[in-house]
Amino acid sequence: MKLIVGLGNPGNMYNFTRHNTGFLALDFYTKIKKVDWEKADKYDAKYFRLGDTFFIKPQTFYNDVGKSIAAFKNFYKIKNEDILVICDDFNLEFGKIRLREKGSAGGNNGLKSTIEHLGTEAFPRLRIGTANDALRRKIGDTDFVLGKFTAEEREKLPEILREIAAKLDDFSA
Repeated sequence: MKLIVGLGNPGNMYNFTRHNTGFLALDFYTKIKKVDWEKADKYDAKYFRLGDTFFIKPQTFYNDVGKSIAAFKNFYKIKNEDILVICDDFNLEFGKIRLREKGSAGGNNGLKSTIEHLGTEAFPRLRIGTANDALRRKIGDTDFVLGKFTAEEREKLPEILREIAAKLDDFSA
């Protein structure tokens, strides 16, 4: 059994924001796979299942996603190494994708929550670069991560999301 988690904030106002890159990746994947999201209130998440892999979007806010992840993990007895967390990273060049088997939160509050609730840093994470240093300096970190992608960035998203989808297929295989 495997678990792939996209990080983001619930609610339409957060659609196409940098912090919802994990949600965006999984929503793109649902379109490719032609599946629909189901609600799992007991885990405070939306999910779908393909084979032995669950895909979830926690419906808590970003800083508290670890609760949903740990609840799913514990109920289905999923090993930490079989959990892949997808998140944004404003320190990575826009569109760069970095897969690590373990590591620190690196300032990402969603990863901090996940580490806290799993009790370990030893789980894979897929970081998606959202860097735009000039804009980030101008508006600050909070407004940057909660801000919408620029038109130029949106143009590049389909290619990035296809690359992520291939990595999700590899992980869930």
